[in-house]
Amino acid sequence: MITYEEALARLRANADETYRIFHKKLLKNDAIELIGVRIPILRALAKEWKNERGIFDFPNDYYEIGFLKCTLAGALPFEEFTARVDLLVDSLDNWATCDCFTAKCIASHKEEFLPYIERYLKSPKEFTRRYGLVALLHDYVTEEYLPVLFRAIKSVEEGAPYYVMMAAAWLLAEIFVKFYGQGLAFLEENALSPAVRNKGIQKARESFRLTSEQKNVLKSRKIR
Repeated sequence: MITYEEALARLRANADETYRIFHKKLLKNDAIELIGVRIPILRALAKEWKNERGIFDFPNDYYEIGFLKCTLAGALPFEEFTARVDLLVDSLDNWATCDCFTAKCIASHKEEFLPYIERYLKSPKEFTRRYGLVALLHDYVTEEYLPVLFRAIKSVEEGAPYYVMMAAAWLLAEIFVKFYGQGLAFLEENALSPAVRNKGIQKARESFRLTSEQKNVLKSRKIR
């Protein structure tokens, strides 16, 4: 069983100071301590340590430890994943770990996981709410779940925390790309905050998967 000190030693042996400085600026949270290990290396270590359940008990002193915990959890069977997910989601403190926190098991347990997502979307914590939206983006952007997605996006109020608003806009943009007609009809209900509406349109218009005509229609729906 790997110890916390041994794990830190491996992480430090793979540190890149230039990357640490760069990534810390991207995270925009001075309270987060980084060692400076690139994501491909973290994922390789998570694969190597896939049976090291003791890692879940390590303190969250470093960004890399939190990332490893979420990556390890994402490979667990559904029952074990759901036994750990609340604590992991509650500890999220940055967009990068949040957005990379995916679980293979959710795809075959969508209905069972929805109550978790719905609970996260009501949280007062910025990155817990963002995780709920990102989980929908990763596994629920299908025609069957469009009503769920629309409710989630509408729940993001004007003045919502920045990373919550951006996740809602990202989800809205993906709906435009995959279900343009339904997305446009949803937009015309005028039920969205201006920030989510305009940022979602912007992100959709940046996609190569929409036609110029579709992008022009969306542009005309922005709130000036």
